[in-house]
Amino acid sequence: MADEDDLPRGQSEASFLTTVLQFAKVYGWRTAHFRPGMNRRGEWQTAVGGDGKGFFDIVLVRERLVVVETKVGRNKLTVDQEAWLEAYKRAGVECYVWWPTDWDEIENVLT
Repeated sequence: MADEDDLPRGQSEASFLTTVLQFAKVYGWRTAHFRPGMNRRGEWQTAVGGDGKGFFDIVLVRERLVVVETKVGRNKLTVDQEAWLEAYKRAGVECYVWWPTDWDEIENVLT
């Protein structure tokens, strides 16, 4: 897992996620990311039904299906994200949790 000292100054999870999405597009991946929006109560929420809580950040499809959760600093998976990770693994889905320091792996997986 990445240490905060290893991150570029000011790197946010949103900017890291955007970088991964852009890189994937360059290599021909179909990409999906569901952004949160502010609800009437002023809270950030992703409009999703079913068991969407904890759904991974990125879905990628090319010749295979890949799902990715992006993290920065000392962020860890939530309980809901852990449940999705286990469900993906049981279903045989290629899944990753990536920090900015995982860039070598990101390149290997997406190129």
